[in-house]
Amino acid sequence: MTAGRWERAGGALLTVVLVVVTLVPFADLFLTALHPPGTYPPGLTWPADPHWSNFATAFRSARVDRLLLSSGLVVLGVVPLTLVLAVPAGYALGHLRFPGHRAVFGLFAVGLVLPQEALVTPLYHQVRDLGLLNTRSGLVAALVAVHLPFAVFWLRAHFAGAPPELSDGARLDGAGPWRLFALVHLPLARPAVSSLAVLLSVWTWNHFLLAIVLVDDPARRTAAGVLGAFQGRWGTDVPLLCAGSLLVLAPVLLVFALLHRRLAADVARTAPGGGGRRSR
Repeated sequence: MTAGRWERAGGALLTVVLVVVTLVPFADLFLTALHPPGTYPPGLTWPADPHWSNFATAFRSARVDRLLLSSGLVVLGVVPLTLVLAVPAGYALGHLRFPGHRAVFGLFAVGLVLPQEALVTPLYHQVRDLGLLNTRSGLVAALVAVHLPFAVFWLRAHFAGAPPELSDGARLDGAGPWRLFALVHLPLARPAVSSLAVLLSVWTWNHFLLAIVLVDDPARRTAAGVLGAFQGRWGTDVPLLCAGSLLVLAPVLLVFALLHRRLAADVARTAPGGGGRRSR
């Protein structure tokens, strides 16, 4: 069915509105960061004398390199561990019909809809009882627990959409359950796994609440958690605070700029109803 002229115009208008709503906060942040330190910029205005040195000052004074390294270490712990657990779980729930698979998926669905605020206190006590409070290991374990329900849901949708003829043909060739998973379905799941890895990396990088609750040392938090230290140090210096925020956001923006086409295609292909047969 071909969209009418008014539908196309409405879609274009909605796209423009969404682009403006998305870009205006970043433009405000950037322009504010260029104003003289210690001032209160009046909205979206280009300063008469842009202070590009604010970025260098924020980077040097807040040791942004150390903070970005800490966030990178947390991401390197969370993303691989979540994928290692979620890939076989998603395959089992999406492609295998083991007894009770619907009940198990229901438990993951409960974890998916629970608000993170409801999980903070139980996770805090569990991490404390494990002796991992104020450590990156404890933060990694908590974030894996938070991200795992969505990761399983995402990969189950992919594996449930895989054609059953692939498995039937592999079984005729003598492939067992593990070879079927490792040699047939796992290579085909690479786009879904890679796009999930990008999403998990961004969410981990930007995670704020658990980083603040579980880790006291700002140097061991995620980059977003470090923004609390920025605010405490330069709570009245808005330009330096905005410059530091942009430095923390820069890696995430770079990842999306490089991978947005691939990520959009993978999301459209992996999302339920985006292709393949219906989930069982």
